[in-house]
Amino acid sequence: MNDTIAAISTPLGEGGIAIIRISGPMAFAIADQIFISRRGKPSEFPTHTTHFGAVGCNDDHVDQVMLTVMRAPRTYTAEDVIEINCHGGLLTAKNILSLCLQYGAQHAEPGEFTKRAFLNGRIDLTQAEAVMDLIRSKTDRAQRAAVHALEGHLAVKINDARDRLLTTLAHIEAHLDFPDEDITPDTREQLLASMQSTLEFLRKLFATAHEGKILRDGIAVAIIGRPNVGKSSLMNALLGQDRSIVTSIPGTTRDTIEEIANIRGIPVRLTDTAGIRKARGTIEEVGMQRSRKALRRSMLVLYVIDSSHPFSAGDRELASHCKDKQTITVLNKIDLPRKLILPDGFIRERCVEVSAIRGDGLELLKDKIESLTLYGVGTTLSEFDVAVNERHADAIRRAIEALVGAVNEIGRNASLDLVSQQLRIGLDAIGEIVGRTATEDILNKIFSTFCIGK
Repeated sequence: MNDTIAAISTPLGEGGIAIIRISGPMAFAIADQIFISRRGKPSEFPTHTTHFGAVGCNDDHVDQVMLTVMRAPRTYTAEDVIEINCHGGLLTAKNILSLCLQYGAQHAEPGEFTKRAFLNGRIDLTQAEAVMDLIRSKTDRAQRAAVHALEGHLAVKINDARDRLLTTLAHIEAHLDFPDEDITPDTREQLLASMQSTLEFLRKLFATAHEGKILRDGIAVAIIGRPNVGKSSLMNALLGQDRSIVTSIPGTTRDTIEEIANIRGIPVRLTDTAGIRKARGTIEEVGMQRSRKALRRSMLVLYVIDSSHPFSAGDRELASHCKDKQTITVLNKIDLPRKLILPDGFIRERCVEVSAIRGDGLELLKDKIESLTLYGVGTTLSEFDVAVNERHADAIRRAIEALVGAVNEIGRNASLDLVSQQLRIGLDAIGEIVGRTATEDILNKIFSTFCIGK
């Protein structure tokens, strides 16, 4: 990491400002070449100060800017860092970046600033991943989980578990060094209790992977029902805006419409489908195919029935499409006289009465969506304040398997060598999470998902 990197750290396009970040041993030397100010050169400025001036070459100014000086190690990358705030606009930012590259900087790879922060000990791997989780978060709940991870909450818990396993391993290694001294039953029980306690913690943490995936990726929810039962009105009500066209003419929706709603802090990808029925023409057939595809890929189905009409054969046919899906039956149009009698087979606890037009029952429906989405999690953010991602979950799963093996070995008075081997496997797996034992391939895979400039 002897080279100096530079990149535009703000999204490309028009905006109030754009930020160009420079990090590395030549950061100040490059800034001295391109920054023009009556107050001196950036290399002379005190750390963590901001200065007005221009960026350019000789008398050719690119823009008036604010330049911030940050000296190592109290920076994001733990290296010397310069940040240039210029006026927003693709051309201006690109021209300033070109000057940085002209005077010796290398163009940063995706996530390279954060990777340097990790490699220089500024943050651990869970905090590095939390940076992108924070950038991509779509709801307050997802943002809160990302912030807690960025603050080191997950790292503290993982390192605590790792330290407990290291202590257990140290006791076992001590007995292996002195084979003539048999481990006493009391000591064996203490070691077993310690491993079981760590195992219980890891299982609880592993359970948060379900919620973590939902917070990061959201859930796919298909809204299905016969034509004119109020699917589009329901989608608009859940979104809080008019996204789908609503008319009294059946079959207004000819294609699937997808939008993300924030429901109880969960990113929900709602898909308003065309009413599934026998198609009348090529266009409707394409719409039906897309509706069936949305139904197949959905994690949850909102099956909408018009409560102001009797239950029909079409309703029954649609119900058969939902039999293998997690489904909430939405009895819509309760603001009209009721004529619907639900047949046997519908789970009453999964039925919610609403008026998509007036808003009646929508909060209860949101509660039901949250409940079914997080059903079976067992552990939520309220307990851990963090939710592990898929990479963490895989490492924790391998650690759990190793610990179960160690517990079984010590429980049947097996050789302590076997117990020690299992504990080392578990320690390596846990170490991957925070980056203590992560390989270069793992690091490259993680940081390649970052945007350039972060």
